[in-house]
Amino acid sequence: MVLLKKTGTHKRLGEMLVETGIITSEQLSEALEEQKKSGGRLGQNLMALGYITEDVMAAFVGKQLGISYVSLSEYGDIPAEVIKIVPENISRHQTLVPISLEDNILTIAMADPLNVFTVDDLRVMTGYEIKVVISSEAEIKQTIEKYYGNKGSMEDILKTMDDTKGGGGTLEVVQEHEEQVDIASLEAMGEEAPVVKIVNLVLTGAVKSGASDVHIEPFEKTLRTRYRIDGVLHEISSPPKRLTAAIVSRIKIMANLDIAERRLPQDGRIKVKVLGKEVDLRVSILPTAFGEKVVMRILDASSLCLDLTKLGFDPDVLPIYQKNIDVPYGIVLVTGPTGSGKSTTLYSSLSTLNYPDRNIMTIEDPVEYVLEGINQVQAKPDIGLTFAAGLRSFLRQDPDIIMVGEIRDAETAEIAINAALTGHLVFSTLHTNDASGAVTRLTNMGIEPFLTASTVVMVIAQRLVRKICDHCKEDYQVPASFIRDLGQKYEDDKPVLLYRGKGCDHCSNTGYRGRLACYEIMTVADEIRDLILERASTHLVKQKARELGMITLREAAFRKVLNGTTTVEEMMRVTFADAG
Repeated sequence: MVLLKKTGTHKRLGEMLVETGIITSEQLSEALEEQKKSGGRLGQNLMALGYITEDVMAAFVGKQLGISYVSLSEYGDIPAEVIKIVPENISRHQTLVPISLEDNILTIAMADPLNVFTVDDLRVMTGYEIKVVISSEAEIKQTIEKYYGNKGSMEDILKTMDDTKGGGGTLEVVQEHEEQVDIASLEAMGEEAPVVKIVNLVLTGAVKSGASDVHIEPFEKTLRTRYRIDGVLHEISSPPKRLTAAIVSRIKIMANLDIAERRLPQDGRIKVKVLGKEVDLRVSILPTAFGEKVVMRILDASSLCLDLTKLGFDPDVLPIYQKNIDVPYGIVLVTGPTGSGKSTTLYSSLSTLNYPDRNIMTIEDPVEYVLEGINQVQAKPDIGLTFAAGLRSFLRQDPDIIMVGEIRDAETAEIAINAALTGHLVFSTLHTNDASGAVTRLTNMGIEPFLTASTVVMVIAQRLVRKICDHCKEDYQVPASFIRDLGQKYEDDKPVLLYRGKGCDHCSNTGYRGRLACYEIMTVADEIRDLILERASTHLVKQKARELGMITLREAAFRKVLNGTTTVEEMMRVTFADAG
């Protein structure tokens, strides 16, 4: 929070927090050490370390300044006439929101109440006396989105269309004469104001809800729109079927695709600014029996977590992972199905290793997020820039660390192994169900076991589980036999306390909000190398890894069940029972 610099020296702020019992002396020392390393203000470092919440910090600073603290999440509804007093651009830019107007006094909630210039500007602009209260930056931003971000519902937009002459003009004709529509008509449909508003509404809603994908699917009589939130698809209010071609045309125009081509699949990208932040959209359009289906993958750089400690590693597992990515050469493989968070783990690992004295190069398809200080190359197989071709060129670029988006074939695997043998650290991904399966996969690709054994340092399998919503979390008891029936070791006969989410407005009544990864980490010790050289089965490799202390995916998920992070249902959904 900007205002923390106004409260005195960092030392003084820390001392006050310790004196009031909000943090301990040890926590203050750790935050000051972190501040020396990464910079930033003391308050920001305390919040990043999880020792104090933004709400508590705001209330504390408000008390020191003699300014009232207001929790906007508990404040209640703000009248529309009050919101209209302050323009949206000022509210967003200065991180403030008007909350009440009484007796010619306008109360403004601010994250930085000592910004006297903004307060003076508001007094002149509105003609009211200004009373300032302090609120957390996060709550102010949520309130801004709640009141300014809602630019009309789908029903409002459709009503506006129905009120215009002809009920939407050319939009009605498309379904009856689809094959006869020319390029000019498609362009006109895509640029019509109501269609533009509908597409903007869908994209804004997706970003606000934290969706990773948007699906727009035409069926015989309906058009279905769904968001993938925390790995699960949720249906939302959809436009009528008659607007399918117009909506698809609008998306094609935004992605610079061929609007006249409706018989072949097309892929493109859109870069847009939504809710004040830049978002990349990967667009895939596929012809179906009843029109073109659109899937847009949302790549929001601001939501990318590059801190290894926040990805979901168990405390006793994280040091093992950190030790094995800090080796000078070898191969580190991350496995799992599409959408299991492999890219995030790799990006976090590269970010951890990104120092000025290292040359890091990646070849990806596509480059999902741009990392400062890392040379990232977009694979383009249609012109011959495959993973294998890119890797070959990398070896002439004096790299220290290489990341290959995916090992898809024997050629890529061979070059990656050659890079590891010649003193490079190589990161890549494979599609296998568990860590031990990666060994068999490489063998099936034609890689000799002695090469796998001498280069692979570590294999990580991962899955994403949904986190229980903090706002509606409740506990319940199950008998010990229930835990044993799940295949987990549990010696005690006492009832076990588990957790679940009841469902609330914060989590759209799902009981879940956000996701964490579960990790199965197999380090290639000498005993594992011997089994690889003997071409042992996946089952034997996994059995030996477990004897050496490997925590399986199911066990990692179960730990998160016991500590109240996720539910039994999530554990069952994303992990297999461990055999043997």
